[in-house]
Amino acid sequence: MRCLFDKATGKRWLNVWSGQFGIVLALFATCTVLALLCPQFLGMANLTNVVRQVSINGILAVGVTFVLLTGGVDLSLGSVVALTGVAAAHLAHPGDFPLAIPVMAGLLAGAACGGVNGLVVTRGSVPPFIATLGMMTVARGLALVLSNGRPVSNMSPAMTRIAGDCAHVPIPTLILAAVALGAWWMLRNTRQGRYLYAVGGNGQAARAAGINVRGVKFLAYMLCGALAGLAGVVLAARITTGQPNAGTAYELDAIAAVVIGGTSLSGGVGGVGGTLLGVLLMGVIGNGLDLLNVSSYYQLIIKGIIIVGAVWFDRRHQTAGKEHGR
Repeated sequence: MRCLFDKATGKRWLNVWSGQFGIVLALFATCTVLALLCPQFLGMANLTNVVRQVSINGILAVGVTFVLLTGGVDLSLGSVVALTGVAAAHLAHPGDFPLAIPVMAGLLAGAACGGVNGLVVTRGSVPPFIATLGMMTVARGLALVLSNGRPVSNMSPAMTRIAGDCAHVPIPTLILAAVALGAWWMLRNTRQGRYLYAVGGNGQAARAAGINVRGVKFLAYMLCGALAGLAGVVLAARITTGQPNAGTAYELDAIAAVVIGGTSLSGGVGGVGGTLLGVLLMGVIGNGLDLLNVSSYYQLIIKGIIIVGAVWFDRRHQTAGKEHGR
């Protein structure tokens, strides 16, 4: 029995590491091709721009990793980003409040949206797709109501400084690094992190083992919402306004990055390391297309192909794993 468990565990981690190694190779190959086609790609200014651009999607992707690990999904991320950005901007006018107030407002608003998603999914037994789709519409409507359909501007220098640099390193990148490190530590070293994998791997077995499955799923959605709130604050600081129409389709980019990074849509497999690799790969591809002057219309087509391809690969990998296990 112990031997079988060790073999199964070894195969699982071998699949995870081999998948991440493939992402590293794809990232390296993409960077090599872009460096040959666009010599400015490897310039320090452009590389700094890449890590700055991927920071917001990275924060969102880390959040949605928690949800996907439980076998759920969150389609409300983009709208929550808009709502929390507007909420933070309303409290970030010069001389009104200290910086901590608008930042906390954004985080709490995002956590509240995630908490509602979690309650609807766990207590209302509504499928995650439908529950978060409803929140996507509600949060966007709240953002428009709160802002009267107009951007909320006149933000304090302290707020906009969040999107600046610290020792030539973009502050949003430092925020992403802190978020990713905290999420990695939680998943690796805490009981709640292990429960996320257990619930996603086999919810019935987790419940039989005494794990509060509803509570674990609720925590995942609330963490995802809070990180969406943080991303909304960072985005508002970057564009210097709380834009009610911001964040459109951000959830698709985040989910695609997580799936590309090896997190299974069925739950139970994945992690923050792969998520960051997926975020970087998508960011590098987007930056390269911009440098090659590829039309934004074609970029949307390419992005759609990448998303479908990532899901197809995930499903194919799961099917192959099941057939191999028989």
